[in-house]
Amino acid sequence: MIRYIIRRLLISIPVIIAASFLCFGLTTAMGDPLGEWKLQKPRTPAEIAAAEERAGTNAPFFERYVTWATNFVQGDWGTTVTPGNGTQDVKDKIFKAVGVTARLVIGAELIALTIGLAIGVLGAVRQYSIFDYTATGLAFTMFSMPLFCIAIMIKYAGIEFNNFLQQLGMDRWLRTAGPPDGGFSGSVTDQVYQYSGAYILPTICLVAIQFAVYSRYQRASMLDTLNADYVRTAQAKGISQSRVIFRHAWRNALIPITTVFTLNLGALIAGAIITETVFGWQGMGRVLLDAVNKKEPYMVLGFLMVTAVATIVLNLIADILYAVLDPRIRLD
Repeated sequence: MIRYIIRRLLISIPVIIAASFLCFGLTTAMGDPLGEWKLQKPRTPAEIAAAEERAGTNAPFFERYVTWATNFVQGDWGTTVTPGNGTQDVKDKIFKAVGVTARLVIGAELIALTIGLAIGVLGAVRQYSIFDYTATGLAFTMFSMPLFCIAIMIKYAGIEFNNFLQQLGMDRWLRTAGPPDGGFSGSVTDQVYQYSGAYILPTICLVAIQFAVYSRYQRASMLDTLNADYVRTAQAKGISQSRVIFRHAWRNALIPITTVFTLNLGALIAGAIITETVFGWQGMGRVLLDAVNKKEPYMVLGFLMVTAVATIVLNLIADILYAVLDPRIRLD
């Protein structure tokens, strides 16, 4: 196992290098980050040359890449280069955004996974029952609806719920915007009240979509496993149905879900862009949108590299979990 992990990590190094080169090329193709600044008013050649020198856009492509990659490995991810917007450290801003996104999506993913697994297993065991048809219809409804529609409906429902609380003489609870930069203040009870109100709407939005994915995968995988020879053999031996399901069938049926969960988590760490936009969270999704709109190359590169590393690490974790769930799988 240790040798396998070390080998995978060593293989990941050229993958990350290739990904960084590709990301740098794509980021450079976004355009000139100083383009809008140059058009705001007439600039002298000296002003333009000085701004390009600070932004590093006056050097050849390969020289820029080597300089950026060398600094990145040493921990210097660069700063924002668009004049007039202030200078921000890329690494600090991205790490802050990663923390915001992680707090939002990890909890939502775990809730969605728990609900999805329960519904998927029950739907497979009670195939073609009323419960199975209802869960299938709900899952396909979630699949077919665009995420921004679900987010807007949930936000509207939250606003109406707050109006109802006000009619009862109570304070508005559900927030339609994320927590402030400095967090909430007050007593522990006040903070729990405020943070729960900020998290509940975007969490419901993410859970509504993700549970449908997990339930469908779990149901299909569980049906395949229940029809396997070793499961029928266990049933023929007189082993209780609950033990057959959870000790023999469910564990192997989790293997496809492991892949889906790790890939989903990696994608959501990159930012739940629509959810963050609708509910006003300053996470990775908003960082990417702002960086692309302002053509901030180092901010986009930092975002892409964090996403690439997270995807590689989560794929490695998925492979390790395969061996844990199925002893027949050997990682040599």
